[in-house]
Amino acid sequence: MRDRLRLPAGLCLRPWALSDVPAVLEAFAEPVMGRQADAPVTTAAEAEQWVRRRRDQWRRGVAYGFTVADGGDTALGGVAVGGVNTRHGTGWISYWTTAAARGRGVASHGCQALADWCFTDLGLFRLELGHRTDNPASCRVARAAGFAPEGLQRQKLAYDGVRYDVELHARLATDPHPERQEHESRISRHFERARKWGAVEDAERLHEAEKRNR
Repeated sequence: MRDRLRLPAGLCLRPWALSDVPAVLEAFAEPVMGRQADAPVTTAAEAEQWVRRRRDQWRRGVAYGFTVADGGDTALGGVAVGGVNTRHGTGWISYWTTAAARGRGVASHGCQALADWCFTDLGLFRLELGHRTDNPASCRVARAAGFAPEGLQRQKLAYDGVRYDVELHARLATDPHPERQEHESRISRHFERARKWGAVEDAERLHEAEKRNR
């Protein structure tokens, strides 16, 4: 089982380390992150316990959490698969990034790589994730990583006395890979653009050539 994966844009996935404690503490100091923590992370000692829990879960095989790190090995966020059920081949994906790392593809690259790892290294078949419906950025991450929306879970989460609907997404090991989906979408856009300008024969030749080169 691999514990380090190289990603685009000079990123990598690796297990959490005690050297990540300052980054974890800074990340959970943000109110939105802090309220979603499974236990308070407001001191260096609590951040260290957070890291140690992730390392212990990995050893016991109940959850696998990676940090998404940059080229300087600085933690920019985290991705994890929990609720691993080897009998049914299922798991639950979660992800987050530090405030400074948002909008840079950190979560989408990390989530896509983690899903691929779950299928190849863990042998899972179905992965699920959920996000609040008032969080469109998280929805974009899910879709970019190949997770298709499957439905609405009404008032599933409660924060500060307010209940939130959650949109459920899932990805199967047999689903087209996100990169292949993007490639096919790009072909379709080129084809439709050529048709629009009347170059139907050129569009058809381009379409056939692209299919042969897949």
